Parts: sequence; C-alpha cells; structure tokens
Amino acid sequence: MGIVLRQSFINTIILFVGFAIGGINVMFLFTHFLHEDYFGLITFLLSTANIILPLLVFGMQHTIIKYYSSYKTKIEQDGFLISTIFIPLLVIIPLGLVSAYLYETIATWVSSENPLIKNYTWLIFLVAIFMGYFEVFYSWTKVKYNSVFGNFVKEIFARVCTSFLLFAVYFEWLTNEQFIYAIVIVYGIRTLIMKIYAFYICKPTLIFKLPSNIKELLSFSLYIIVAGSAAGVLLEIDKFMIPQMEQIAQVAYYSVGIYIASAVAIPTRAMQQITTSITAKDMNENNIGEVEIMYKQTSINLLVIGGLLFLLINLNIADLYELINKPQFTNGIWVVIIISVSKLMELAFGTGNSILVNSKFYKIFFYISLAMAISVIVLNKWLISLIGINGSALATLIVVIVFTIFKIIYIKMKLKIQPFSIQSIKIMAVILAIFTAFYFWNFSFHPIVNMVLKSIIVGVLYLVLIKKLQISKDIDVLVSKYLTLK
Repeated sequence: MGIVLRQSFINTIILFVGFAIGGINVMFLFTHFLHEDYFGLITFLLSTANIILPLLVFGMQHTIIKYYSSYKTKIEQDGFLISTIFIPLLVIIPLGLVSAYLYETIATWVSSENPLIKNYTWLIFLVAIFMGYFEVFYSWTKVKYNSVFGNFVKEIFARVCTSFLLFAVYFEWLTNEQFIYAIVIVYGIRTLIMKIYAFYICKPTLIFKLPSNIKELLSFSLYIIVAGSAAGVLLEIDKFMIPQMEQIAQVAYYSVGIYIASAVAIPTRAMQQITTSITAKDMNENNIGEVEIMYKQTSINLLVIGGLLFLLINLNIADLYELINKPQFTNGIWVVIIISVSKLMELAFGTGNSILVNSKFYKIFFYISLAMAISVIVLNKWLISLIGINGSALATLIVVIVFTIFKIIYIKMKLKIQPFSIQSIKIMAVILAIFTAFYFWNFSFHPIVNMVLKSIIVGVLYLVLIKKLQISKDIDVLVSKYLTLK
C-alpha cells in the first residue's frame, strides 16, 4: 500500500484544494456573478458532454488501464498507446458529420423547455472530445503509476481558470455568453497540457501497428463504451433531465447541492487514481490475494475518511447555506443529505468497480451499468415530476444502494472476496450515532463561528472514537502521528 497511500495522500490534498476552489466558484462566484440561467446552462453542457464522452473516445481510457500491463515489450506498449489516439477518430469523425447534418433537429429537441440551450448545443460535442482525450492521455500516465500531475490539471487548473473567468464577468470584461465559450477553451487547453505531459512521461515511438489482440480490445471497448456511458448517465442524467422538466435555474440550485455532497467522495477519487492501475495488474496476474487485501483496506479506510466528511458537511449544512446568502438555493439542502448518503455507499464498495472491470467477468459490469442507467432515468422521470430536484437525488440514492449491494454479492460469488468486517459495522454505528446526536444541535452565532465550533467538537469526538475502537490500522497510524490519545 506504500505507493497507494503516498500518491493517494498527494491526490487527496490536490482534490481538497481543487474542491475548495470549486466550492468558492459554485457557492459564491457562480451564484453571485453569473445569471442563474447561464449557471444552469454551463452545468447542462458539461454534464451532457460527460454522458457522451465514453462513446467519442471508444472507451479507450479504460482499455488502456486494463491492457497496458499485459504487453511485455516496449514496442507492443508503444503501438498500443498510439492506437488509443487514432481509434476514437473512427467514431468522432462520422458521428460529427451526422450530428452536423441533424444539428437543427437535435438542438430543437434538447432546448424544447429552455430555448437558451439551442444556440450552444454544438458545444456539447466539442467539450466531450476535449474531455475524452484528456482522460485518454491521463490514463497513459496512470499506467506508469504517475497520477499526481494529471490530477492537478484536472482538479485545479480548470477551476482556477473558471474563477478568473467569473471575475471577468463580474468586472464586465466578459458577458455571460462569452463566459460559456471561454470555459470550452479552458477545457481545450487542459487537454493540450495533458497530452504534452503524457508524451513526456511515456515517450512512445510512433508505431502505426494495431495490437495483436485488437479483436479482444475492441470487444472490451464496446462493452466499456456502453458501461461508461451508462455510468455517465447515472452521474449526469439528472442535470440533463431537470431542464427538460423544470426551469433551467433549478439545475443551478441542484448543482450547488450536488457539489457540496460530492466532497464525501473525495477520498475515493484520490485513491482510485492509483488503485485502478494496481488492481488491473493484480487481476492480470491472477493475484486474488492482493486484490482482496486492497478491497478490504480501501473499503474501511474510505469509510472512515468519508464518514468524517459526511458528518462535517451535513451537520453544518444549514449554516453553510446561510453563508451562501441566496435563499432560492436552499432548495438543494435535502439534495446534499441524500446524495452524500449515496456517496458513503460508494466508499464502502472500495475497489469493487475496478475489480469488476478488470476481471474476466467485466461483461457483467456492462449489464449492471446499463440496468443502473435505465433505472435512474425511469426513477428521475417519476420522482422529479413528483418532488422536483429532491426526487432526482432520491433516484440516485435508490439506484446506488440497490446495485452496489448486487455488485458486492456478485464479486463474493465469483471471486470469494468481500470488503466488509466487524470494523465496517463499527464505523457505520459511529457515523449514525454522531449524526443523530448533533443534527438538531445548533449554535446561535455567525455561521462561520457555528461551523468552526461544531466541526471541532464533531471532528475530535469522531477521531477519538475511531482510535479507541481500533477501526482502521492505517487511519490509526495517521491519527497517532498527529494526536496523542491516551
């Protein structure tokens, strides 16, 4: 776990810094500097681009992770990497031509409820290409166990640029419309930076030769395209469907809630930057023992860290929204609570998704992802019309819980491994007990003072209990290093 913990620690710092910058953007700059409709518009464009991203790059970002370690010579590895650049063009070029021909029909359909979207629909395709190739080049560096720089560019660069652009809108250097185009340019620059770094790390020889196992690669990629698109649907379909059923400003309210709740998932995002490649290597070598060790360690460690974030966020949520000082955005308070519970469930799954994708049973991931996508669409259609944006959050929670349990059972049946232990029960009991005890306990000072006081009390109590109950050896070492608890 040495390289995992080291790079995960650095990536976690990067993610927290990026999240802090993004938090300032989402909760204060976007809400105060940009018109709500344009806030909803940029959220819609980026979310829709994320949904079609796997199709445009033909799932190559996942194919790289799974197969790179199976090639033993540099010539084979270089040929494989070069092919991952050109294969997506077989999708992008014809799909781009068809989209251009049908543009008016597509634009009219997606903007049926909100006409503002129509003139910007073409940007979805462009941003998706930028995002897709960024992930491809990022995967080049991940297979070399070098995830930090890419994580920095992904999490901090774009957000810092967004901050500058929002201030430019505030000072009237940019209009709301120009801001949308400027964000697209930022994503293009981000991809170019990642490409340059990927070539620096890998230094591939330009070999225009298809890998010997090209049929296997294409078969895997086809499944991953659908699975990846389905995963994108699960993550982003809410922000696509809300404008089809509600005013586009509701996307802005929903996005703030989603962003706050996503802090709970920071630990798993940090750890996955490195554990995915290691899991793929262990699965390729059929080293199930090591896979199980990482499965269990990541599950409990992520639950411990994510549990603390869950408590700090949800026990301070009322004060946080008061600090934002935009009453209409408080519509998203329940979104925060519901989505953060779903994130806890994902944390408990540890490296489970990586195990499924990189095992010989990877096809089941396709079927599960497809079922999840269909389920969340159906539930969104029903629940959004019933209870608005809270319904969309509830749809996500239901789908995550049901299908995560199914995946845990499936891995147990096929590989005879599972992530839980008595420690898992302990940590869930601690989280539930503290949440229940402090949820209705509020101070009457300034929101910042309230949040600081409650965070200190909850944080210290939580760490003491984690230490005393000996829930995680890894976390115990970290706590002991910085706190002396007798």
